[in-house]
Amino acid sequence: MQPSVQPFFDLNTGTMTYVVYGKPGSACAIVDSVLDYDPKAARTSTRSADAVMAFIRETGLGVKWILETHAHADHLSAAPYLQRQLGGKIAIGESIRTVQGVFKKIFDLEPEFQLDGSQFDHLFGDGEAFRIGELQASAMYVPGHTPADMAYRIGDAVFVGDTLFMPDVGTARCDFPGGDARTLYRSIGRLLALPDETRLFVCHDYPPPTREPHWETTVAAQRADNIHVGAGKTEDEFVAMREARDATLDMPTLILPAIQVNIRAGQLPHAAGNGTTYLKIPLNAL
Repeated sequence: MQPSVQPFFDLNTGTMTYVVYGKPGSACAIVDSVLDYDPKAARTSTRSADAVMAFIRETGLGVKWILETHAHADHLSAAPYLQRQLGGKIAIGESIRTVQGVFKKIFDLEPEFQLDGSQFDHLFGDGEAFRIGELQASAMYVPGHTPADMAYRIGDAVFVGDTLFMPDVGTARCDFPGGDARTLYRSIGRLLALPDETRLFVCHDYPPPTREPHWETTVAAQRADNIHVGAGKTEDEFVAMREARDATLDMPTLILPAIQVNIRAGQLPHAAGNGTTYLKIPLNAL
């Protein structure tokens, strides 16, 4: 089955949000939504999420799932806002518990913050099947970028999160807490073992100046042309490249606000006594 896929590109964070559905008027899933965040003013807005919501309403779709491929470090999730407006279950992979454990310590979160993933409506296990109306779907555990990355296979399409970028951009970094280059290579191997014609939808594109943003590729194209893992590159070659490259990278601009929100399933921390919500900025922690 070939689902319809409507992409939404957020230029500020290079993030792709997708609405996946069978036909107008049917059930749908939202993958990797974006809550706009201005780091200079520490101000949120819903411009990106509102565009997604307008499309869903215009197409007569019913939201069944709001899927997260992982706890993103480069944007805040709009999942709770979209759920309040449209319904659906917020879901992520079950290994989010590991990420919560790491970052509860880094951010010194409140004692009552639970490390069981209960902030989400559903936690997927590897290989777990689910449905989006008439569409058959399954979750694929693809750790390496973080310990909790999940790809979602929906018909002939796979939403790969940050495991793979477009072939001319390569693969995700592995230097976040719990990341591992060797694990990522093996996760990518699972994806590239799928049929050649399988459509792959990336979570981000950081295009070179010579092209516009792209978001759809295929297993065959990645296997042949991905600059980091294509053309038969070995695991040891990939690990050496990835670790050397990661050592040169700065932290993402929004990692500190994003992670502490996204491990809460996109919920902001409770407001303080003065009615204002605060995020923590741990010094010298990353």
